[in-house]
Amino acid sequence: MSIFSTTPGDPPTDEARERLRQHFLNSDTSTHPSRWDDLWKTGDFLPWDRGTPNPALVDTLEQRTELLGPAITTDSATGLKRRKRALVPGCGKGYDVLLLASFGYDAYGVEASANAVKMCEKHAAEQADKYPARNTEVGSGSVKFVVGDFFKDEWIADVDGGLREGFDLVYDYTFLCALPPTLRPTWSDRMSSLLSPTGRLICLEFPTYKPPSAGGPPWALPPVVYEEILTRPGEEIQYDKEGNVVVQTPVKDNAKALVRIAHWQPERTHEVGKGTDWVGIWKHKH
Repeated sequence: MSIFSTTPGDPPTDEARERLRQHFLNSDTSTHPSRWDDLWKTGDFLPWDRGTPNPALVDTLEQRTELLGPAITTDSATGLKRRKRALVPGCGKGYDVLLLASFGYDAYGVEASANAVKMCEKHAAEQADKYPARNTEVGSGSVKFVVGDFFKDEWIADVDGGLREGFDLVYDYTFLCALPPTLRPTWSDRMSSLLSPTGRLICLEFPTYKPPSAGGPPWALPPVVYEEILTRPGEEIQYDKEGNVVVQTPVKDNAKALVRIAHWQPERTHEVGKGTDWVGIWKHKH
């Protein structure tokens, strides 16, 4: 998902932000999936939809191969070459899934909304020619959209070959900011569990400019939030009275901890995040 305009590609509006915030106001986390599905059901108010993959992800896949490695790898169990598997939680209409497949990954998008997955499949059928293979020798990977709760395991049955060691690449753009802050420890724990031992997590950090007191979705996500939750997956995070994250030091020896190996402000990104978005790449610490 990507936030927030009334027409794909348009700048965000205060009215759209407030309408979305009100849609989730006073709802608990258990009802959030159904509330997202309500929006996808009609499809007439999708203020997070930008209409294209984020240019920052395009540039990362093209220019940061020394951090990500090739899309083809050797399977540790069989010794045979295979495509790496990529995951996009909360994939929206699936733009990023199709992009990752064009770079050679077998790409999966998971959505709690069945109506969102229907839109993904429709978009993929109608727009597949807009995502040609970036490297003709590598070719394109497969694309699959699955309905499921990211935090539970039922959807894993729809992943070809099962979970195995995990996904080689996971991408988060506006999935985390769509979740209430109380789910951040669960998100980081799940991300660590789903990422393969040699995998990479790409986080396009947004919205970094928003004050935490403004609420959400999207909830404020300055870089320090990622630093706190990914270096201590599953652990509770502390906040001050304004909702800012309190940095806890030292970091305990957490077996699921990730370490950030790169962090930069992208030259290109969606208009809504220009000058404020950051890209972080993470891997397992142990």
